[in-house]
Amino acid sequence: MQHHTLADGWTVTATAGPVPDAVLAAGALAAEVPGSVHTDLLAAGLIPDPYLDAHEESVRWFHGTDWRYERALALEPAADGERVDLVLEGVDTVGTVALGGRVLGTTANMHRSYRYDVRDLADGAPRALTVDLRSATAYADEVRDALGDRPSAYSPVPYNFVRKMACSFGWDWGPDLRTAGLWKPVRVERWSVARLARVRPLVTLDADGTGRVVVHVDVERSGLVPDAALTVRAAALGVSASVTVPAGDSAAAVELAVPDAPVWWPVGHGEQPLVDLDVTLTAADGGDGAALDTWRRRVGFRSVTLDTADDEHGTRFTLVVNGRPVAVRGANWIPDDHFLTRITRERLARRLDQAADAHLNLLRVWGGGIYESEDFYEACDERGLLVWQDFLLACAAYPEEEPLRSEIEAEARENVVRLMPHPSLVLWNGGNENVWGHEDWGWKAQLGEATWGRWYAEELFPAVLAELDPTRPYATNSPFTPRRDPEDVHPNDPDRGTHHQWEVWNRVDYTVYRSEIPRFCSEFGFQGPPAWRTLVDWVHAVDGGPLADARLPQEDPVFLVHQKAEDGNGKLDRGMAPHLGVPRDFADWHWAAQLNQARAVRHAVEHYRAWWPRTAGWIVWQLNDCWPVTSWAAVDSAERPKPLWYALRAAGAPRTLFLAERDGGVVLVATNDTDEPWAGTAHLRRETLGGVTAAAAGVPVAVEPRSVAVVPLPADLATPRDPAGEVLAARLPDGGSERRATHTFVEDVDLRLDPGAVRATAAREPGGYRVEVVARSYAADVTLHADRLAADALVDDALVTLLAGERATFHVTTDAVLDLADLTSAPVLRSANDLRGVPLAGVPLAGEPDREADLEADLEAAR
Repeated sequence: MQHHTLADGWTVTATAGPVPDAVLAAGALAAEVPGSVHTDLLAAGLIPDPYLDAHEESVRWFHGTDWRYERALALEPAADGERVDLVLEGVDTVGTVALGGRVLGTTANMHRSYRYDVRDLADGAPRALTVDLRSATAYADEVRDALGDRPSAYSPVPYNFVRKMACSFGWDWGPDLRTAGLWKPVRVERWSVARLARVRPLVTLDADGTGRVVVHVDVERSGLVPDAALTVRAAALGVSASVTVPAGDSAAAVELAVPDAPVWWPVGHGEQPLVDLDVTLTAADGGDGAALDTWRRRVGFRSVTLDTADDEHGTRFTLVVNGRPVAVRGANWIPDDHFLTRITRERLARRLDQAADAHLNLLRVWGGGIYESEDFYEACDERGLLVWQDFLLACAAYPEEEPLRSEIEAEARENVVRLMPHPSLVLWNGGNENVWGHEDWGWKAQLGEATWGRWYAEELFPAVLAELDPTRPYATNSPFTPRRDPEDVHPNDPDRGTHHQWEVWNRVDYTVYRSEIPRFCSEFGFQGPPAWRTLVDWVHAVDGGPLADARLPQEDPVFLVHQKAEDGNGKLDRGMAPHLGVPRDFADWHWAAQLNQARAVRHAVEHYRAWWPRTAGWIVWQLNDCWPVTSWAAVDSAERPKPLWYALRAAGAPRTLFLAERDGGVVLVATNDTDEPWAGTAHLRRETLGGVTAAAAGVPVAVEPRSVAVVPLPADLATPRDPAGEVLAARLPDGGSERRATHTFVEDVDLRLDPGAVRATAAREPGGYRVEVVARSYAADVTLHADRLAADALVDDALVTLLAGERATFHVTTDAVLDLADLTSAPVLRSANDLRGVPLAGVPLAGEPDREADLEADLEAAR
């Protein structure tokens, strides 16, 4: 088997549509393959960056444009019996492939590959290889006209009528930049006799520790020589076996049994050993001894099941790996850049390191994006990050007729097989919010008797998995109830199966998270703006000046281009108001919005973790961003962690301590997601904000491995004399360190917080700066926004809460030279306290004249 990648010599030319004069005049442009037309136009300086300011709108003409990719291709004559194939791994999206004017085939699916036999054109003569790409929008509109309209979350955008990344058409966090291109490699393959057309390794782990691999192989014969017997050999960890494929047959299976196999575990549960699995195809008679084709992947030995049994609380949704229930701490994953070919292996590694460093153990590849690259799944395999993989149907009714029906089946079959070797992949899911949408979003009246996608979720996908990969569990949709009676149980019932909680953010306050105990919350979240540096680098005011200088920056038309949620800023303000107030100044508003996002999600995570194993997991929306935007992400598009990321890291740590209100009182919650017991005396203290002790006690705490302990607190600790002026704090030893938690009895808007509670000093240290912060009174969520001072600046911690007299040290890594005074003052050094000293919009600072006097009295008593 010989492979020759066709990466160079390509051009791209606009062939139809509303093309700007400058693009028409440029003619054929140099094109990158893999690549997209947008990035080629950017490289040629023919369009502004659509991520910058309001330029997304300036390239809207692209939606209706057709393109031609072209390069010369001379195929050397084939040897006797040799087959020559042209392979396109990924075409975005609706195309016609031709060589020398002969049409080889058409494409209509971004999520699958295409192969064409071009042996009869292998004569050494140069020919034009062309791929003509139609407007995916025009094609989708035609399909919709033929099949009849179907509702979606973004009607009338026709993303559910073409097999293209749904979020390419825009989403409530992403731009509408309907891409086109050859987004995966193009190559020529030469082979003789036969090739490995499909390799399906079914990898399992027996209870006695024996690892099993059943390798199913489909071979394609060239048809150019008489059929002969073939040999398939598989080998792993020194164990090998072979099987003969008789003449005329095209499939075989070979089994390996590996005694005492190294066990692959999710992160936090063990190691992640990966094993090379080699498959070789040869002629059965030995021939010249050379392999006809080879295949190699790394696999991991593990078992996975999904417990969806009924119990006294409803219906479980518990992931079980190697016989052990796993408390899922997850995040939803979207494509990490809207322009997919800019996503590198190194960028993915950084993003997945951020996921693991935040103590996440699962990523859900969401159904409005793509089946991710091998780089993504390999990185998850190496880190022990579990993968929940959606089939790519999202927030829409999908026709079950042609041409979509066969395309969806083809992509499902191809990607199930492609992803099978990866031990990190532990769950397939039939789509995102399609069943829920059909039930609740008014679709039934619009659809009448029209198909909407039930067949895909309930019949096609489970049948494909049963045939090709029965080693992994399948969920019908997210959210979804594993049902006994489909008509009687709502698909988003929190007591059964998976649940999406979007009343919070859209309509109700985040404290409502505690009103339900979901079995598994696979989507929830709260918005916040990106890091300050990311925002000001990419978003300027409508007059072209700095965004922060605009009269009302968050209402500036350019800012709103980067806020895609319906009434997003209104929801941000209404979400802040009862907790922090709504600052008038933009810098304060930005900090308050980020802080409120972090607190809202932290509130949910602490609640969900406190109810393990009844709540078996949570998947926050979302880990990452694909462009600079106000969104639900924990990490923005410039790879900068938002305060939410630090909140996830703290709340999702293997061992955590929380204080929460439950049943009219306050409880101490200790979570222990490790294999060792955790026991000790929790030291609790109710004190004034200025540090005067009002009550104290020691409470014994014992938490078994992979368990949670909930300890009710004595009334004198949990009942404040002065709710606006007191805080409850807890500490529990954990080895050589301790876990700690704080709880206030009223919201910040009613607390007598000292706006000047912290004092800080800064000094140079190797690699950056050290910032020491001391609290003269209670200081909540102290955070350094180091990116304001340098683009590369990163701080090691954030959202650190200090009691009166406590101190914390922050380490800032940067190559820049920073002003020490800037590091120790606003707007770089912030806390929740300093929001109490700023003008608010519509929220009066009741009692403000007395606040300083009360704090000074507390401090004097403490002294």
